Order: sequence, then structure tokens, then C-alpha cells
Amino acid sequence: MAIVGLAALRHLLDDAITYENLSAAKKFIEEGLRIAQEKQWAAEIFYFKAQREIIEGNDRDAIVYLDLAIKHNPYDGAAYNDRALCMIALGMAQEAISYFDQGIEREPDYANIYHNKGWLLNKWGQHREAILFFKKALELEPDRAVTYENLADAYVNLGSTQEAIKAFQKAAQLLSPSYPKIKEQIDAKIDLLAKGTL
Repeated sequence: MAIVGLAALRHLLDDAITYENLSAAKKFIEEGLRIAQEKQWAAEIFYFKAQREIIEGNDRDAIVYLDLAIKHNPYDGAAYNDRALCMIALGMAQEAISYFDQGIEREPDYANIYHNKGWLLNKWGQHREAILFFKKALELEPDRAVTYENLADAYVNLGSTQEAIKAFQKAAQLLSPSYPKIKEQIDAKIDLLAKGTL
């Protein structure tokens, strides 16, 4: 694997986890750990150790590492974001909101945290508020296919068919060709919406 910066590596890792490419995620985690240990960056070491626990399904252990990452770098929005996601996985969704909010306050230019807070709000039925968070995420990172897909789901939940179709089309356009099954699912949703059956 070519050496990339930790920020780029984190982005690649996020995509791999989002699209459940765990073999790639493991490689990115090990590379991130190697770089962080070489540079002796404690916050990054703990962050990548947390990622290892997350993909192994050990959310409680991941939270321990994420708390250490936050202690060493309290401005790391990704650590707050991932802690919130671990809490959600453990059934503590209501408490997770405060970690999303802290992450937004500490790193307001981190798109993923807006996306994930929007995802949770949409899941709770707060579709209009979710749309605001998805739009903020897209303002910061306009080429993020998964955010367009979640934005489309929020529009579907509101019965806004045309907006949903546009967002799904944008998601399909931006989606990496590495994920043909996800593209097929998106295309199927577009077809169902166009027929009025979704």
C-alpha cells in the first residue's frame, strides 16, 4: 500500500466501513496504526485501535480507545462521531446525541458527523431536521454518495418523491464502481419511486 497521509487514510477507512469492505478496512487500520506509532501520535494510535475494535464488533472496547483519543486530541470530530455510533450500537442512542453535538462544536468542518447525526434523526422520524444535517454534510463534502442516499431516504419518508429521485440519482452518479450491488439497489429505488410504488 502506498503511503498516504492519515487524513486520507481515515477517509478511505470510513468509506470501507460504510460499504462493509472489511478486508480493506483492516488494511487501512493497520497502516494507520503503523504510521501513528512511527510518529508517536497517541491520539491517532488510540483512534485506529478503536477502529479495529469497531470492525470486530467490540463497541465497548472501542469507546475506551475513543475516550483516550479524545483526551489526547479533544478537537477530533471523528472520535466523537465514532463514539456516538458505538453508543448507538450499544442501545444508547439518546445519549449519543451529545457526542455528535460535541464533535460538531469541536470540529465544525467534519462532514461525517453531520451525516451521522442526520441518519439518527431520520431514523427517529425527525426527517426535516435530518435533511438539514445531510445538506450541511454535503456542503462540506459534496461528493459523498452515501449522504445523498440518506438524504433521499429522508425525502422518501416525507413523501417528497421528486427530491428523493434527484438525491438517489446523485448518489448513483457519485458511487464508486467498486460497489455495483449498492448501485443496483439505488437504481431499483429510483424505479420504484418513478412508478409510485416506494
